[in-house]
Amino acid sequence: MPLNVLLPIVIVGIAGIAVLLHLLGRTAPRRLSDAEEALQAWAREYPDETAIEAWPSADLRAALILLADGRAGLVWCMGDDTVARLLEHFDLLDTETGLDLRLQDISAPHVSVRLSEPDRRRWKEFILA
Repeated sequence: MPLNVLLPIVIVGIAGIAVLLHLLGRTAPRRLSDAEEALQAWAREYPDETAIEAWPSADLRAALILLADGRAGLVWCMGDDTVARLLEHFDLLDTETGLDLRLQDISAPHVSVRLSEPDRRRWKEFILA
């Protein structure tokens, strides 16, 4: 097949797949459905750390995890999966829309969490306790 025919077929094919995926909703950002899903995501990454409660963010893209021993963890959506980290060494910054956590972790250097004002106060109170 000549290159001047093959190249447009490939480009149109790839663009068609991208459009189809978008129309089917497969490109929408992942969201946690509820606190239970956040707890399950935590258990996948930290099976030995018992989580007792989860507080989802306003946009359902993150959740604060309360551990049985009083520590805190964070679960958030990245791509089509979830990521979880213990909140041990970090800087906490207020933003206009919520909180920004600067983690000392090269694989996840910072996480922005959208929170309502009451949730922001509750998260900060627990994280900084």
